[in-house]
Amino acid sequence: MRLAGIITATLLATLPPVPASPQSVDEGKTSALAHATALEDLVTEMSSRLWDFAEIALEEHQSAGYLADVLEAEGFTVERGVAGMPTAFVASWGSGRPILGVLAEYDALPNIGNAAVPLRAPRKDAHPHGQGCGHNLFGAASVAAAIAVKRMMAEHGTPGTVRLYGTPAEETVVGKVYMARDGLFDDLDASIVWHPGQRTAVSNNRARALNNFEVSFRGQAAHGAFDPWNGRSALDAVELMNHGVNMMREHVEPSARIHYVIPNAGDAPNVVPEYARVWYYVRDTTRTAVEESYEWILDIADGAAKMTRTEYEVFLITGVHPYTLVRPLQEAMQANLERVGAPQFSEDDQTFARKLQAFLKVETSGLRDTIDHLADKPLPAGGGSSDVAEVSYIAPTVEFSVTTAAEHIPWHSWATSASHGTPGSIKGAQVAAKAMALMGAEIILDAELLRRAKEAHAATIGGVPYKSPIPEGQAVPLPKKGGS
Repeated sequence: MRLAGIITATLLATLPPVPASPQSVDEGKTSALAHATALEDLVTEMSSRLWDFAEIALEEHQSAGYLADVLEAEGFTVERGVAGMPTAFVASWGSGRPILGVLAEYDALPNIGNAAVPLRAPRKDAHPHGQGCGHNLFGAASVAAAIAVKRMMAEHGTPGTVRLYGTPAEETVVGKVYMARDGLFDDLDASIVWHPGQRTAVSNNRARALNNFEVSFRGQAAHGAFDPWNGRSALDAVELMNHGVNMMREHVEPSARIHYVIPNAGDAPNVVPEYARVWYYVRDTTRTAVEESYEWILDIADGAAKMTRTEYEVFLITGVHPYTLVRPLQEAMQANLERVGAPQFSEDDQTFARKLQAFLKVETSGLRDTIDHLADKPLPAGGGSSDVAEVSYIAPTVEFSVTTAAEHIPWHSWATSASHGTPGSIKGAQVAAKAMALMGAEIILDAELLRRAKEAHAATIGGVPYKSPIPEGQAVPLPKKGGS
């Protein structure tokens, strides 16, 4: 089914608004679940189309346009190109409160494309990029969930607003950060989000705060042998900076994570490099700790410039807080996930997963088809960071994962790109759409749940207003025309 067919089918399936009638929370949830179930074919089509597109961060023009078109055909009002990003959009339906946010991602990862087969093989169209994080499923299920909640509200004349946020560039931790800085989430009452994974579970990990930044040094070119004394090496400055940071590692808390690459280090050995650039990630369990390490590293950069008589410039690309967990929403999400149940994989699905595991020489356990228990307390922070954290700081947010790929295989790899183009992965997206539809209906209809969620969120934030790590007015680091 092409886009025109999807839009037609979506419009035909749209239920017209009827006069408001008394509606219990369970009636609304049952209605939302039925609508999400009816959208399974749309989830399949959207997941497949986004897998085909596989567009990398801030270049998701087809993906964003396609999802926005589907929502617009459903009756949502769509604002495109928000927060300075051509591939970001906000689709809204309804009016008044509560205002529910549903987050959608759709960016792929560079150069890990693979055919949807259980071995290393290029796509037939030779497209290089791939959905190694499953954002094709992410975007599809989130859009379907927003539509299901909208149809429930239209059916019962339920007051409130549902918003689907099309958020690009999650893989570079950019999209939601700049949207948050520009106030796009400020009036939300709550938001829901999911993520493809190797387990089905409610998220219970705060993740790590992050600063993602570059330091560029500029010196003076000269012949490396004939007159090196006339040169000032920017590469020397980068190497001194990195050496200083590596000495710093002994004196930071074990929770800190500091890693870097050198994208620019000169062009030829016999030319003193006049330009060099190093790219850093600094993470920790709190924003305060990240900012302390960041300032220390900037002092090291300054010292490296002084030692080499070069000049330097710092560009903070993006930064995030740790994730803010909201226990009442987590518990409600667990119940909704259990009501839907884990994906029911076929023998063909499991055979694909086991063949892939065997090819990678890992345990051939296949796909997990159970739901994890929600632990009583938050789990220790993992190593990664997420731009969803910015939304979670601003409004009560709940996240969960659904199994879409085999256990033990490397994430962000060709293997997950292959997996996320299979029918088994789409079953995970269909489960996610139903669970989000239930959760969205509950947030819209259950005022007591929303009150408890807001109280828990406020207690965690402690009255400290949100402050974006990104300087006011800084432009989004969009890719240059002709490439990323």
